[in-house]
Amino acid sequence: MRGGWRRRLPRPSLEALHLRLSRPDTLFWPALLGLLTGLAAGAVIVGFRLVVEGAQALMLPGHGENYEALSAWVRLLLPIGGALLIGLLFWRLARDSPVLGVARVLERMEYHQGHMHARGLVLQFIGAALAIVSGHSVGREGPNIHLGAASGSLIGQRLSLPNSSIRNMVACGTAAGISASFNTPLAGVIFALEVLALEYRPASFIPIILAAVSANAVSVAVFGSAPTLQIPPLALSSLGALAPVLLLGLFVGALSAAYILLVERIAALGKGVGLLRRILIAGALAGLAGALVPEVMGLGYDTLQQLLRQPLAWGFLAVLLLAKLLATSVGVGLGIPGGSIGPALFMGAVAGNLVAVSTVAVTGAEGVDAGFYALLGMGAMMGASLQAPLAALTAIVELTHSPGLVMPAMLAIILAGLTCKELFGKDSLFLTALRANGLDYRAHPVVDLLRRSSVGGVMNTRFVRSGPRLSRGEAERLLADEPEWVIVERDGVPGALMPGKAVASHLARTPEAEQLDLLEIPAERLELAPVHLQATLQEAMDRLQQQGAEALYVQRMTAPGIQRIYGVLTRERIESAYRYTGRRG
Repeated sequence: MRGGWRRRLPRPSLEALHLRLSRPDTLFWPALLGLLTGLAAGAVIVGFRLVVEGAQALMLPGHGENYEALSAWVRLLLPIGGALLIGLLFWRLARDSPVLGVARVLERMEYHQGHMHARGLVLQFIGAALAIVSGHSVGREGPNIHLGAASGSLIGQRLSLPNSSIRNMVACGTAAGISASFNTPLAGVIFALEVLALEYRPASFIPIILAAVSANAVSVAVFGSAPTLQIPPLALSSLGALAPVLLLGLFVGALSAAYILLVERIAALGKGVGLLRRILIAGALAGLAGALVPEVMGLGYDTLQQLLRQPLAWGFLAVLLLAKLLATSVGVGLGIPGGSIGPALFMGAVAGNLVAVSTVAVTGAEGVDAGFYALLGMGAMMGASLQAPLAALTAIVELTHSPGLVMPAMLAIILAGLTCKELFGKDSLFLTALRANGLDYRAHPVVDLLRRSSVGGVMNTRFVRSGPRLSRGEAERLLADEPEWVIVERDGVPGALMPGKAVASHLARTPEAEQLDLLEIPAERLELAPVHLQATLQEAMDRLQQQGAEALYVQRMTAPGIQRIYGVLTRERIESAYRYTGRRG
C-alpha cells in the first residue's frame, strides 16, 4: 500500500520546474524561458548571417550582393554548384524531401507538439546558407524562423519540459527569427501570434515579447542598430494618392495568388522526381534566371534599396518581376531550403514601383514617390502571400518609423489579402508548402486550448495506490485523508481507478468484513492507461481514444526503471479545462 497526494517527498529543482510550468497561471518561469530562447535563437541567427555575409564578401566584388559583377557563365554555374552541394547534403542527412522554414515549424506544432530535431536545424543552417550564397532566389527570413524555433524546441526537450511549454518556446523562437531578421521586434511578436494562431494571454504573450527583444538585442550587439533597409520617412501626400494604392492592392493580391499557385503547381510536378534530380533542376533554372537577370540572385537587398529610392524603367521592372516570380517559385516549389518571405517583399517592391511609374505615365502627375508605393507593395505582398496582415503592417511601420503610412498600408494590405484569399481562393504559402508534402494545418479553438494546457496543471493529485486485496485496517488507513481516487494495481501495474467514496461506502455497509477485494466490491471502476507528465491535454485525449481507456495516470521516470505517479485524469476533468462543468471530478 502506497500513499499518493499526502506524501511530501523532496523534489529536485528541475522536477519542481516541470510541475510549476504545468500550471496555467505560471508566468515567471515561462518568461525566463522566453528570454533564454531569444538569446539562444539570436546567437544561432547571428551565426547564420555571419556565415552567409562572410562567404558573399569573399566571393563577390564590391559588396556582398553584387552578383551583377560576375560574368554570365559564372552566374549560370554558381546556382548549379550550390544545388549539387545542397542535394548531396539532403541525400546524406535527410534521405527525403524535408519540409523546412516556417512550414516545418507549423508541421511540428500541428503533429509533434513542437518537437524539432537538431538534424533539421543543421540542414536548415547549411542548406539555406549554400542556397543564398550560390545565388538562388530565396530569402533568409524563413530559415531564421526555423532556426529560432528549433533552438527553443531543443532547449525545451533538453530540459524535458512539458510539451505545452515546448510549444510556447517554439513560438518564442519564431518571434525571435523575424525580430533578428529585420530589427523589428514588435513585428516578430505579431507574426508568431498570427501565423501560429496563438491566443493572446500573458502566459504566452510575455515570453514571446522577451524572446523577440532579447534576439533583437543579440543582433544589434553584433550588427548595430541600423535598419536592414535605409528608407526615408514616408507619408501619404494627398487623398488623391489613394487611387493608385487601391490599384496596387488589387495588383499585389493577384500577384500573390500567382506566386502561391506557381509554388503549388511546381511542387506537384516535382513530387515524382528524385530528390537530387529535383534540386539540380532548381539549380539549373536558377542559374538561367541569374545569367539573364542577375538582380534576382540572392537576397537582392541592393536592388530592393534602389526600388525604394527611385522610379525605374517600366520595361526593366516588368522583366525583373517576372524573373523573380519564376525563379523563386521554382526554388521554393522544388525544395531549395531558403525562405519565401524575402522574395515576397522584393516582388511587392517591384510591383509598387511599377504602379508608381505607370501612374506617372498615365496621368502625367509629378512628385509621385516610387518609394512610397514600393514600400506599400512590400507590406501588401507579405500580408497577402503569408496571410499575415497585421504582421506585415507592423513590419512596415517599424521599418520606416513612419506612422503616417498606417492608413494607406492598411488599405493596400487588406485589399491584397482579400483579393488573394477571396477572389482567387488561395491560402498562405506555408499551408501550400505543407499540403504539397501531404500534410495540413487546421486551427481549431478547442484543440488549440488542449494543446496549450499540460496534464500536470489539470491532473487530480488526491489519490492513493493499493493492491486489490487488503485488510479492513489497511483500507481504513488508506482512506484516512479522504482521497478522491484509489488506483488499484495488478501485479504492481496500475490497472483500474475507483472513487475513494465507493470504498468508504462499502466499509460502512459491511462492518463485519475483515478482508475486501477492490476489484470485487460494488463500485465504478475505470480502466487506466499511462500518460507522461510532459503531455498536453490533447495528447491525453488521444491516449484515451487509442488505448480504449476511461482514465489516465500521469507518470514520469525518475530513475532507471522507476516510474513516479503524479496524478490521475478522467475524461470529465480534461473536458473541464475548456468548458465549465461545475466541480471537477
